[in-house]
This record gives sequence, structure tokens and C-alpha cells, in this order.
Amino acid sequence: MQGTHELPRRALLQMIVGAIAISTTSLFVKVAHVGPTVSGFYRMGFGGLMLLGGLIALGQWRRLRLAEVGWLLVPGAAFAVDLVMWHRSILYVGPGLATLLGNFQVFLMALAGWLIYRERLAWHFLAGIVLAFVGLYPLVGLDWSAVGAQYRLGVGLGTVTGVAYAIYMLSTRHAQRAGHVTLAPAQLLCVSSLLSAVVLGAVAGVEGESFVIPDAQSWSALVGLAFFGQVFGWVLLTRAMPQLPASTIGLLLLLQPALSFILDVLLFARPTRTLDWIGVALSLLGIFIGSYRPAARAAAAPGAAEP
Repeated sequence: MQGTHELPRRALLQMIVGAIAISTTSLFVKVAHVGPTVSGFYRMGFGGLMLLGGLIALGQWRRLRLAEVGWLLVPGAAFAVDLVMWHRSILYVGPGLATLLGNFQVFLMALAGWLIYRERLAWHFLAGIVLAFVGLYPLVGLDWSAVGAQYRLGVGLGTVTGVAYAIYMLSTRHAQRAGHVTLAPAQLLCVSSLLSAVVLGAVAGVEGESFVIPDAQSWSALVGLAFFGQVFGWVLLTRAMPQLPASTIGLLLLLQPALSFILDVLLFARPTRTLDWIGVALSLLGIFIGSYRPAARAAAAPGAAEP
């Protein structure tokens, strides 16, 4: 008989597989052979259409209110900015570091909770910040004067990614908690994805990027990016999160930046020293400690994963 304190195995498996799925998104961007904004456009467009088709097929799509679309414009635009910044960071500093930088949004979320919602900052948050930045220093600080301007820009863009993602999470949370948006999670993700695709398409047009998908590898990469990153991974995470403690969620979501970094080293031969691995480990530990929430606050605490 299953013990009362044993975590649900199905939810654990869904959480692990979902985290692994979204860890592949930065790799798909790297090999897509299209511009960074265009890859974001196809991720959100293809992903949104996949979700729309699934919701209609299952009879779970409900009619949207115009006010709901209006409230989702802010998170949709923020998600678009997140992808514009993140995809460029991936191209400049590699999938591993770009994903790690984006996951610093957990600290911004906690700070916003303190400033806006008067939530108390616990000791583990401050300890997490210290650990995370100590770990980040070997990755970007020791050789800062030796790296090129493009690499420095990539680090900056990765940091802005975290800011944009925090705005996405906060605006979505506000719209839901205030009752402005009452959509089921899958439909909310679908609408946000399609709105982001519209914004990304407009940005790509202004930038003059081509929307042409040049070859079979690009098609495969973009469809994989949409399916694994925007549909499969997040559907599994959404189903698993309500059944697991917040601390377990935070720990398992760290599979995403950890795997992204490891795959960056294995597939793209990222130059890595022992000190770099120590830095990654400390940063991940800091993010986990900083994002930890007691079980009683689990329902209000967002996860620590780059979308």
C-alpha cells in the first residue's frame, strides 16, 4: 500500500518528462537556421495552433470574452519580448548559459511579491541570491575583459530575458487572481501563445527578418520547438504541479537549465572548465533555495523554469 507521505509517481514522472522536454527548446533554436525573432514566431504560432486544435478536438475550447483577450495582451507581449531576448542570447552565449540566466526570474518574482504583495522575504531567498551570483561569477565574471562584445551582449540579453519572463508571470497571475481571466490553463496558454506570435511576427517584419523556412532541418527544428517547448512539456508540467510540493517542483524544474547546459557542452562543444561546472552547480542550488516555498504557499508560488 502506498504510504501517505509518498509522492504521486505519475505526477513525478510527468514533472520530470516535462522538464526534460522544455530543456530541448534552446537546442532547437540553435539549429533552426532562421532568425531569432522568427524562431520565436514559429514556436508560438505552431504551438498555439497545436493547442487550439487539441482543445477543439477534445471539446474543451470555450468562447473568449474580448476583455479576456485584452488582459492577456500584456503577458502575450511580455512573452514575445522574453523570446526575442532569449533566442538572441542563445545564439551569442550558447543554450546552457542563456537558459541559466533566464531562470534568474525566480528572484525577480520574489522581489515583486515583496514590493507589490507585501510577501515576506525569508532567509533562504537571500541565501539563494548569494549562492546563485557566486556561481554565476566563474561563468561570466572571471573572463569578462577577455570576451567579445557579442558575448557580453548575450549575457545582458539573457538577464533581460528573466525580467521579461517575470513580467509575463506576474501579469498572468494578476489577471487570473483578480478574476479578469477565467480560462483553463491549456486555453490560457493557447491564447497567450497566439497573441505572442502576432507580436513576434510584427517585430520580425520591422527587423526585416525572412519568414522563409529554408530546409527540412529548419522545419523539423521549428515543429519540435513548438511541440516539445510550447505544448507537450508545459501540458505535463501544468498537470503535475498541483499534485507536488513546491520544493519538489523547484528541484525538478532545475533539470531544465542543468540539461540545457550539459547538452550545450556535449552537442556544441562549449568550452568548459572544472570551475564552470562548480559555478553551474552553485547557481542551480541558489535558484532552488531561493525559489523554495513552504507547502502552505505552494499554490501561489510560480515555478522556476524558462518557458
